[in-house]
Amino acid sequence: MPVPNTMNSSAPLVEIFSSLQGEGVLAGYRQIFVRFPGCNLDCSFCDTDFEAQTACRVETTPGSGQFQELAQPVSLETLLGIITRWCKQLPNAHHSISITGGEPMLHADLLARWLPELNILLPIHLETNGTLPEALPRLIEHLDVISMDIKLPGSAATPELWQEHKRFLEIALERDVSVKVIVGELTTEQELLKACKLVAELDDEIPFIIQPVTGRDGRVAVAPERLMQFQAVAAKRLCDVRVLPQMHRFLEVA
Repeated sequence: MPVPNTMNSSAPLVEIFSSLQGEGVLAGYRQIFVRFPGCNLDCSFCDTDFEAQTACRVETTPGSGQFQELAQPVSLETLLGIITRWCKQLPNAHHSISITGGEPMLHADLLARWLPELNILLPIHLETNGTLPEALPRLIEHLDVISMDIKLPGSAATPELWQEHKRFLEIALERDVSVKVIVGELTTEQELLKACKLVAELDDEIPFIIQPVTGRDGRVAVAPERLMQFQAVAAKRLCDVRVLPQMHRFLEVA
């Protein structure tokens, strides 16, 4: 049987762009973002356009915010060419490649072929909702940093996914992993504490990010005193608790 040519493999992508990471432990680092379409959840606060379009949006110049359309599907060879060119234009500017969505783990079969090639150019950062643990073992050796969400039912309006999150985190511990929870006005201390217990049972030194829902205008939807209360609750269980809004909202970058 002939071996498939990985370079010719292709997939629909939403967009490819260069920007500052605005969330989690890598906030402030510049990354090349590769956004995959589709998601297995429907979180109430989600404001990301992750639906597949007839064309992929690609920045004309990295960091310019100006886009051109690229015909779908996008081949790995094309993606590698874009990233290689941007790295030559801006040496040492990019910390890593962010594989994001939607939920990129829906494309695990493709990522198992793409990540070894992408990882040659830059470290790989996976942004995931942490609900598809069965897909992670195929990818783990090619990931450098994993930013995993724990979806709190009260703020995300999603079903309870505690067991899926726990199994995902157990595997993700092989890499540099952090956990993020998004809190809103409906978040309860009880569900936040449940998330903290889940993490602490595996490793209480995992960075734990409390991210308040942040509007496109940069306004944080949770009162400061409430955020301080959430931080205190989490700090009773975990060693590294941080409260970080979506920084890119304040900087008005992608």
